[in-house]
Amino acid sequence: MGAHGFTYLFLAFSFAMVDNIASTLAETSRAGTPPQKQQWCQLGLHTCVKILIIGGLLCCLFHNEIERLVRSWLTDLSWSHGFLIPLFSLYFLNQHAEKLLNLRCKPNYLGLFLLICLLALHTLNKISPSGYAYFRPVAMIATFGAVVLFLGGWRLVKYTWLPIVFLVFAVPLPPRAYVQLTIPMRKLAAAIAEALLNLVPRLEATASGVVIDVIYKGKPLEPALDVAEACSGMRLLMVFLALGVAMAYLHYRPLWQRFVLLASTIPIAIFCNVVRVTFTGFIYVLIHPKYTQGVYHDMLGMAMLPLAFGLYGFLAWFMSGLFVDESKIITEDVIIRRNSA
Repeated sequence: MGAHGFTYLFLAFSFAMVDNIASTLAETSRAGTPPQKQQWCQLGLHTCVKILIIGGLLCCLFHNEIERLVRSWLTDLSWSHGFLIPLFSLYFLNQHAEKLLNLRCKPNYLGLFLLICLLALHTLNKISPSGYAYFRPVAMIATFGAVVLFLGGWRLVKYTWLPIVFLVFAVPLPPRAYVQLTIPMRKLAAAIAEALLNLVPRLEATASGVVIDVIYKGKPLEPALDVAEACSGMRLLMVFLALGVAMAYLHYRPLWQRFVLLASTIPIAIFCNVVRVTFTGFIYVLIHPKYTQGVYHDMLGMAMLPLAFGLYGFLAWFMSGLFVDESKIITEDVIIRRNSA
């Protein structure tokens, strides 16, 4: 069966699901309030089969995109975190398990309109010689969202929008955009490393773009220190940004604090990469160049993750201590007064 056949089958089954949901709602309203469900194992066989069929049809429709994504995760270290992103999305869903299990879904036909448009655009983008490759996995994620809106309505979207949007972090950026983003970060790291290296007596460092020429004790060091693409900090930025979204979502704190924590992931990631490049420069000059390559280079990069988490945790702790929840103070004061009475 071709891609068009799977598309028609998917739409037909979606319509059948909508009719089934409508009849289920009618039966539920006549029967009264059903017992509350607490765990996913209480979903029921029919519901599980429907979810598996919808998921299977989506996988058949986008099997090429899924295969390319998995291949990128396996071959490109910058996107190896892609395997963890769907697991985080499932964890986010599980956070609202009780609400999702007892939700009375109502189909929304705006989702059907978006679904048809996305499938049409995806087909045109796929057969067009000038098709945009980055749009294909993004269209797949958007299709997941359209299916949820179509079958479950806005009530279901309320609890599933973030797990769906979070999947975007698993999609590799287009190579051209990736390079354009990494070059300024590499130049910034080289410039700061140059300034710090020049603080060492009898050491002269000159940054030319992403290359740092070093003269130590009157002797030029060869080869020059190159801030490679792997040292751009883009890998750390993408991983830490995804984790920042996850932590901001899971932490129960005021909305503005969540935005501050999320925004802080970018400067923290850039700062940690500057520290990494600077330390690499000092090791290169003062110890030995071999300790800046291979496994040593990778270990230094891994050491930046605890530093990044430490800075993030300190900021979260600082904001928690800086602002006190007045409702808690009032509650504690009432308890104390009652106990004293």
